[in-house]
Amino acid sequence: MNLIVVVDQNWAIGCNGDQLIYIPEDLKRFQALTKGHAIILGRKTLATFPNGKPLKWRRNLVLSTQKGYAVEGAEVYASIEDVLKVATEDTFVIGGESVYRQLLPYCKRAYVTMVHKAFAETDSYMPNLDEDSAWKLVQEEEPVAFEDTFYSYRLYEMLS
Repeated sequence: MNLIVVVDQNWAIGCNGDQLIYIPEDLKRFQALTKGHAIILGRKTLATFPNGKPLKWRRNLVLSTQKGYAVEGAEVYASIEDVLKVATEDTFVIGGESVYRQLLPYCKRAYVTMVHKAFAETDSYMPNLDEDSAWKLVQEEEPVAFEDTFYSYRLYEMLS
């Protein structure tokens, strides 16, 4: 599986249930990479999407322990074990924090958009792959400007 995430320089991913930053070019990249693939996300992440609806052109696999939870256009799974039974090699894990932490060991690649600043208000984090000996940075693109900061695309691969 793959993982895709936007992090700040401290590997923070969100605050109060939302992403820290929305970069139009990164959203286009996200769509290009994930379109036509299954995505795994938590119920709270789905709630941040426009109208709380699943993403088009993808198989939405939603993790929720909430009894009776259902959403039109998505498949809901109560456990990591259940979602792993249907996930394929080209599935993308897209968040939030607990989903990233639980599925990281099953991922082979991580597509990371690194925002080169620390946001003041954060409350959720992605594990720092630079500090994880199981992961190796294999590619980093030159930083690109966006508003008052820069960001760069990084590709990490899990070592065998």
